[in-house]
Amino acid sequence: MEQEYLDLAKRIIKEGTRRDDRTGTGTLSVFGHQMRFDLQKGFPLLTTKRVFFKLIKSELLWFLKGDTNIKFLLENNNHIWDEWAFERYVQSSDYTGPDMTDFGLRVQQDADFKEIYNKEMQLFRNQVLNDAEFSKKHGSLGNVYGAQWRAWKTADGGFIDQIQDVIHSIKTNPNSRRHIVSAWNPEEVPTMALPPCHTLFQFYVEGGKLSCQLYQRSGDVFLGVPFNIASYALLTHLIAQETGLEVGEFIHTLGDAHLYMNHMDQIQEQLSRDIRTFPQLELNKEKSIFDFDMDDIKVTGYDPHKAIKAPIAV
Repeated sequence: MEQEYLDLAKRIIKEGTRRDDRTGTGTLSVFGHQMRFDLQKGFPLLTTKRVFFKLIKSELLWFLKGDTNIKFLLENNNHIWDEWAFERYVQSSDYTGPDMTDFGLRVQQDADFKEIYNKEMQLFRNQVLNDAEFSKKHGSLGNVYGAQWRAWKTADGGFIDQIQDVIHSIKTNPNSRRHIVSAWNPEEVPTMALPPCHTLFQFYVEGGKLSCQLYQRSGDVFLGVPFNIASYALLTHLIAQETGLEVGEFIHTLGDAHLYMNHMDQIQEQLSRDIRTFPQLELNKEKSIFDFDMDDIKVTGYDPHKAIKAPIAV
């Protein structure tokens, strides 16, 4: 199954169009691609490089809590959203430190600036963790995934808990074609630190098994997509357990699937490696999806190649 991901990377290298992007980094891009993962055959945590599962499960639990503040992530040593919160902070009137304009590119190009940036970022993290008022104001990312999943605002001043609703729908009307959760809220997109990349997912019940299809408008194939694959596979397992079903397939449909130009050496190294056996997922069978914590989710038998570092484009 991992070959599906590697084939996507090969396709982008072979067929991709060179495109500019909002980060100034540049990409090779293709539009429209689908991968399928049979979750009965193992948990799709890539083996051609180490993918850090702790980050995946802490982020997904963060989404499921309806949380949009990075404090929970920092408490779990998860820094994958730090740059976007920091960017909002340095653009605010409260920031009085060194100039952080275009810090994403400058960090890659200027070693002296990188040292300054790292110091400012660490100060920011410490304040989010230890200063409640600062955290509330500057740790927030706006109404990103968690808010849309658990508390979509309605015109009458109420909210919709899409996760609760889809679980109820699966249990009571499994053949429905409306088992859908959307993170793309056009009214609130402008207020989000990063508009949702994984925008909509749909569940499908057949033969006692639950499958999930994700539509992802934009996919950073080297850094982001391996996380997205594992995250939505994990979500499928959690929802299946909550609804008394087995798992079926995870189907990953991508819009703009791209490799950043500064990830080319890294993806070539990954493509040179052999595929190993996917691990197995273990969940606490005694808890509801809404009560899970980090210790309730584990993978066993994970033996990947070593991790490959690459810069994130902000």
